[in-house]
Amino acid sequence: MALYRASPEDGIAWVTGASTGIGRALAIHLARSGYTVAATARAEDGLASITREAEHLEGRIFVFPCDVMDEAGMARTVASIEKNLGPIVLAVFNAGTYLPVCGDRLETTNFVRSYRINVFGTLNGLVPISDRMRDRGFGQIVVMGSVTSFFGMPSAAAYGSTKAALNNLVEGLRYDFEKLNIRTQIINPGFVATPLTEKTNFSMPALLSAPEAARRIAKGIRGGGYEIAFPKRLVWPLKFLRLFPKPVVFFVMFRLTGWNKRSTGLRGRKRKDP
Repeated sequence: MALYRASPEDGIAWVTGASTGIGRALAIHLARSGYTVAATARAEDGLASITREAEHLEGRIFVFPCDVMDEAGMARTVASIEKNLGPIVLAVFNAGTYLPVCGDRLETTNFVRSYRINVFGTLNGLVPISDRMRDRGFGQIVVMGSVTSFFGMPSAAAYGSTKAALNNLVEGLRYDFEKLNIRTQIINPGFVATPLTEKTNFSMPALLSAPEAARRIAKGIRGGGYEIAFPKRLVWPLKFLRLFPKPVVFFVMFRLTGWNKRSTGLRGRKRKDP
């Protein structure tokens, strides 16, 4: 029997992080394709405007505000969606944050918050929805990763490590989920123009718009395999680069990102030996 793949006729699509960026664009794209979409985010103002934007589409968007870091709240949100709209057959865990960190000003704050939102925020929704999909005998779960999960990148030690964790998490769960007829997919996009990427301080090759990223993700959800990675002109060179020794990787990344020209801010300071 073929592994389950969601369709608008089967039930509801749930998208987290739907108030801005890729999540917002994807929720609108799915509604345009006929899905009834449950849109979740912490920012209620962004969610209010997304319902107006979807008024004349084939499907509809309903908002369910919740902070993904609220474990109990996410379980209540899943229950509320299914009570008011119907079974969630497609869950897209997109909510995340990018908090840049640099080794010359290192602190724990951005690491902790990145893991709470990106990793545990995903788990807080994945656990209750996977229980329901298991009991129904079908479902599709999609998790937002990143090409920064391929190897360490400048200023992305927190963000990239959370996305690497999500890649490993989904891959590990896939063995059991497939037996339960739950399809799992990981999305590893390149650089996309969103409020998050405005925080970056290095060059972003092959930058895509959020609607274009949403179109590619939706195509992968409809007919793609386990990994949805794009754009190919960025993804394949990065994957090829992983085959090389680390000194080669560091050499290329220093120059690709322009990090070799960045000042650390430590020049002129005297090192204090203990």
